[in-house]
Amino acid sequence: MTIDSDVVDNGLEEIRIRVRTLTDQWRTTGLYDPRSDSWVRSFDLDFSKQLAEHGLIGMTWPTRYGGGGLSNVARLTATEELLRAGAPVAAHWIADRQIGPSILRHGSEQLKEEILPGITRADHLFCLGMSEPEAGSDLAAVRTVARRDGAGWRITGRKVWTSGAHRATHAYVLARSEKTERKHDGLSEFVVDMSEPGVQVTPIIDMAGEHHFNEVVFDDVPVPAHWLIGTEGQGWKQVLEQLSFERGGAERVLSTYPLLTAMIAECRDRGERAELAELGTLFARLTALRRLCWDVARKLDDGQAPVQEAATLKLLGNEFERDVVSAARTGLRRLGNGPDTVFGQALLASPGFSIRGGAADVLLSIIAKQEARA
Repeated sequence: MTIDSDVVDNGLEEIRIRVRTLTDQWRTTGLYDPRSDSWVRSFDLDFSKQLAEHGLIGMTWPTRYGGGGLSNVARLTATEELLRAGAPVAAHWIADRQIGPSILRHGSEQLKEEILPGITRADHLFCLGMSEPEAGSDLAAVRTVARRDGAGWRITGRKVWTSGAHRATHAYVLARSEKTERKHDGLSEFVVDMSEPGVQVTPIIDMAGEHHFNEVVFDDVPVPAHWLIGTEGQGWKQVLEQLSFERGGAERVLSTYPLLTAMIAECRDRGERAELAELGTLFARLTALRRLCWDVARKLDDGQAPVQEAATLKLLGNEFERDVVSAARTGLRRLGNGPDTVFGQALLASPGFSIRGGAADVLLSIIAKQEARA
């Protein structure tokens, strides 16, 4: 993957080379095996601890919370390299990608001090309590309830498809804190301690036989008052901002990168010009998608919430990643197709590409609304 000429500044090239060198060393010494979709399916707490020691978690956060005080484009530089290498980053990914930034934007000072340093050390691991059995991509339809209890809150409800909940120390939970006529009103965001009584995690095994999905039940779970993120009842506005972090990153275009590079190596070995031309087209698309990633990162650095841009990136990125898998299927020779091969890993992960983080019709609706206002 080449370095764009306009991003080789402010130390970004040094970051890219440093992370690439680290991942190459760790891979050759057997610290990890590369795989597709590593940010969801490759959980390795020891690896995340190694990244923490090198200052590669919480890179954009203020130093007083254990962060690096760097830009979002600096973090993108690092995460591109980690995903390119198929590194096992799932343990810290959600906390680093979106929960920490959301707490920084909206959380109380006490919440920041209690949670953020633990994330940068890979001590606090988060899962996302958003989707519910009857509220998948329609997050505003959540039925999980948060009710006041003295100085704090009690949360009751059920979340599903919660990746990493069986290993998480904390959960982000979107809950209804007030009954309102409009379903988008009366929502609030909370941090929940997963060790509290009343939290029950049930595994959901996927078709590859892997366990990273879960169903999580919250039964009258206590939450301290200051673990409310931001303003009570403003959860919908805040979660839309948070989804810019979730949908606008390099993981939406690089989940299948290890497969793409394996295909190129195989075609070069065989001298398959036609297949190399098809792969060249895929790489051209990847270049354009990476540009969108950089645009989103720059807007985040400007304090914006690029909701539409992130939705566009996720929509086009999902299509690209599925096309990489399709190209591998039609041009497959010596890569193999077992579940443990680079192709099998990407194939088994591919059904989730277009669902997690919002289905295509939801993304199209967001993009269409932006176009109507333009």
